[in-house]
Amino acid sequence: MNRHGLVSQTGAKTKIMLDFIAIPLGHILKFIYDTIAFENYGAAIILFTVAVKSLLLPLAVKQYHSAARMGELRPRLQEIQKKYQDEPEKMNREVMEFYRENKLSPAGGCLPLLLQMPILFSLYYVISQPLKYMTGKSAAAISQLYQMIPQGPDRISNMQDLSILSYFSSHAEALKQTGGLLKQEDLLNMNFFGINLGAIPAHVFTTPFNAFIQIHNLPLLAIPALSALTAYLSMKYSMKASPQPSQEESGQMQSLMQKNMALTSPVMSGVIAFTVPAGLGLYWIAGNIFQMIQQLFLDRFVIKQPQNSKAKRLSVEEGKNSIE
Repeated sequence: MNRHGLVSQTGAKTKIMLDFIAIPLGHILKFIYDTIAFENYGAAIILFTVAVKSLLLPLAVKQYHSAARMGELRPRLQEIQKKYQDEPEKMNREVMEFYRENKLSPAGGCLPLLLQMPILFSLYYVISQPLKYMTGKSAAAISQLYQMIPQGPDRISNMQDLSILSYFSSHAEALKQTGGLLKQEDLLNMNFFGINLGAIPAHVFTTPFNAFIQIHNLPLLAIPALSALTAYLSMKYSMKASPQPSQEESGQMQSLMQKNMALTSPVMSGVIAFTVPAGLGLYWIAGNIFQMIQQLFLDRFVIKQPQNSKAKRLSVEEGKNSIE
């Protein structure tokens, strides 16, 4: 088998695995849309994001516990590395023994994140392909419906589902031409506080100037701006709240990389949200806000609480010793 065939086969297997997760998630999103989101796609995305990330909270707790524990033991680990820096094999044995004695795993902090990745990728598919995962339309039907959309800003080749929903929602008369492939009940309400979640913010700049300055375009442009802002705030708060080594411990290069990531990641988030349908940008905004609330919860009730309890125990023991 040639390289191209191997890559295609691997991609197909990955897609099947993600579909295995995405299909039930799509049914959950449709249930939320029909029941508690008042048949509004934007409200459904927000509630869906909160629900899924809440289910992933135990993994986040485990990840932060592991990071906090590593932060406490880092000085001792560095002493071992410094002591045996001229004996690499012995240093590796001592480090592994150190991990074993303290019941730590070098990949302990990464494992919860790795377990979340298939779910997060599947979420992207569900949000960007609602016709497939929420209404159960086949790939052939979606392709046929997409071909009915005239050339123009409504026609986005890599976002066919959202293109179909956006176009037929604003051209109800065209539904008759679909021959029953798409019905009125299949159309999702994409209007969220005046924002068409199927529209792409970048397309605002392709309109004439008099249309560009119309007030209904301004909320659409707010989506990438809020995506970048919430990504920046989430990352800054996470870096501040999570246990971080000092600059001497981490090294100047690593410290510089963290600062660069804190700037480049939000910029990339804003740029991507500017070039994809607003529904995906709303999903990232909701996820970033939830991440900040989650970090606040972890910092106040999960990480610092055990540390405070430990400090209190030490204080009590010292008091007893002083009395004795």
